[in-house]
Amino acid sequence: MRRLLVALVALAGLVSLASPAAAAPRLKLPPPTGSHPVGSTDLHLTDSSREDPWVPSGPRELMVSMFYPALVPFGQKRPYLTSAEAKAFLTESGLPDVDPALLSGLRTSARVDAPPLPGKHALVVLSPGFGKPRTTLTGLAEDLASKGFVVALIGHNYESHGTAFPDGHVTGCAACGSDSTLLPPIRSADASFVLDTLTRPSSRWARLIDRTRIGMAGHSIGGYSTPTAMVDDQRIRAGADLDGRLWSPIPASGIDRPFLLLGRESEYTPVGPDTTWAGSWPNLTGWKRWISVATAGHASFTDVGVLGEQLGLSKPGLLGGERGMQLTRAYVSAFFDANLRGGHQPLLDGPVADNPEIKFWN
Repeated sequence: MRRLLVALVALAGLVSLASPAAAAPRLKLPPPTGSHPVGSTDLHLTDSSREDPWVPSGPRELMVSMFYPALVPFGQKRPYLTSAEAKAFLTESGLPDVDPALLSGLRTSARVDAPPLPGKHALVVLSPGFGKPRTTLTGLAEDLASKGFVVALIGHNYESHGTAFPDGHVTGCAACGSDSTLLPPIRSADASFVLDTLTRPSSRWARLIDRTRIGMAGHSIGGYSTPTAMVDDQRIRAGADLDGRLWSPIPASGIDRPFLLLGRESEYTPVGPDTTWAGSWPNLTGWKRWISVATAGHASFTDVGVLGEQLGLSKPGLLGGERGMQLTRAYVSAFFDANLRGGHQPLLDGPVADNPEIKFWN
């Protein structure tokens, strides 16, 4: 057990090595906050038009987790990771002796293959951080789905530790250690392929997706890749970067669609260590917000913050994991509601007393 806790420290940068080991409780994610039950299913997609850039021995293959508002909460609850994914993730992290059931035993709120709520819904594409399983954005995906969005959570193959495919094989992180500037074009192409697949008339998802209301958000390298995807694909009408440094500036031609920058106050302010957000800010020419979160860590915008908190290993002074998820869910869903569905969201107008961690910047 101690080795698992040390692994969470090394992988997430979330907790303090000085924290005492404790018996791990049964892990869980906070339930979604919207009014709809949530359904989920996994898709195995193959893009025969592209060779995989990391392992060029065949076409680009992706696993995509779909989350959607369900008609009724029918079916088994979704596993967080398969046993094979948990084992691969731990093995590639140097912890082959840790019981994978500690991670694969987690069940989320989404119901596998629950009947979807009829109607056309706005679609949000989510892209996870580099090296992290796509499941680390499950808490956000479920919350968006509970509020009426369809969500496509992309597993960018060979860019995380442990991705299981239906035939049982599990891929590792062949891209780890590569130049981060190589990833945005690849992830952009992945996003466009997913949109093509989901919205083609023959797709069963086409009847659930409003093609005029599509957004994208990502954490870390996924957030860094979102502007590239918006430049490459005009179907993406709104984008959000969650704590992702913009290593490649947004082109001078700019992005004239709504964009949200949401990140750590310790890193992402006009006078903070990062300079890439300030450098790109003028080239965001549409509706935009720059919001920082006090005492947040890099993992505070993902499930990792919640799981670390439940293990009793939160770093002193760091934003609580559940609080980090609460704020991330609130501001990301408000952003997409306002900019894809025309909802009125006063939360985006400026600071509110209930959220003292939040600051707005120009």
